[in-house]
Amino acid sequence: MRRALGFAVLISIVSCSPPRRPPQARVEPSNPPLNRLMFAGDVMFSRGVRRQIVTARDPALPFRKIAPLLSAADIAFVNLESPFSDRGLYYETGLIFHAPPEAIAGLNLAGVSLASTANNHARDCGPHGVEFTVAWLRSHGIEPLGSSESEARTHDGIVLVRHGIRFGFLGYTFDQNNGNWRDTDPRIAMADPKALCRDIAALKTRADIVIVSMHHGIEYQPLPSRAQIAFAHAAIDAGAVLVIGHHPHVIQPEEDYHGGRIFYSLGNLVFDQYQREATQHGEIVQVSFLGASILATHTLYVQITPTGPELESPPQPRQIQKEKSPAAKPLRISPVN
Repeated sequence: MRRALGFAVLISIVSCSPPRRPPQARVEPSNPPLNRLMFAGDVMFSRGVRRQIVTARDPALPFRKIAPLLSAADIAFVNLESPFSDRGLYYETGLIFHAPPEAIAGLNLAGVSLASTANNHARDCGPHGVEFTVAWLRSHGIEPLGSSESEARTHDGIVLVRHGIRFGFLGYTFDQNNGNWRDTDPRIAMADPKALCRDIAALKTRADIVIVSMHHGIEYQPLPSRAQIAFAHAAIDAGAVLVIGHHPHVIQPEEDYHGGRIFYSLGNLVFDQYQREATQHGEIVQVSFLGASILATHTLYVQITPTGPELESPPQPRQIQKEKSPAAKPLRISPVN
């Protein structure tokens, strides 16, 4: 079912992507500022992670080992895979994630500025859970990306200003686990290609840099799907300079495309998926901007443990092989049929 949805999105993208236009020259200041942004993957505060928090009596436990790293960034981003809620479960069956509100202490400890709330688990705690998560994040100084009280606000994106540079963010999900909501319920931004093109164009009038968060792909697959690639390419073609992917729960390759940079999946950051080796590793990507241009990217690897992620040093053989493999180079994508 999800593969069919992805193929439908792929077809739509091909028909909606605007033609490439020559980039307009931007006048940079004589001494452009340096900003360091850090992007990490899936964060889930339910199930085994929640039990560890309760046992340790430490709501910030999952982030203690990497907080010094993330908190040093000018902007730190994660994908929040479990909604916060001060109520019980909204759904009785299915794979439901429910984060205790006090777990936000970990995000604050790590200096997280922005959390994607556009993912397939965003509705796990019902309409109240979406509203509570948005309000709870904002009340703790974290901007929610990709969900809001209304459809319009969901697609407005978020603009964060650092050292005079306006960083604009948009967030989307390819699917939602729980549907059939009322039109008046809070909204989640879906990966609609026409909306993507429109949203990027609008955000570029308010931001110097546009970055797209993409909850997309096939779980546990080491390579991006055709639909995943097409959506990311459409974002760059529409004017984004960086695409950050999550959802597969494993690390996927990165790609240089038309002057933009795509990270298809950063894997997990805080999770309890120990049944596979690949789900116990993740990436933290540091992107350095000089003014409004990408200066450099640097990837750090983390090992997922029951008490939180920790940096892997030196890199494991799996990672060394990844760096030597063709997948670590810019992807060569065949034209979409």
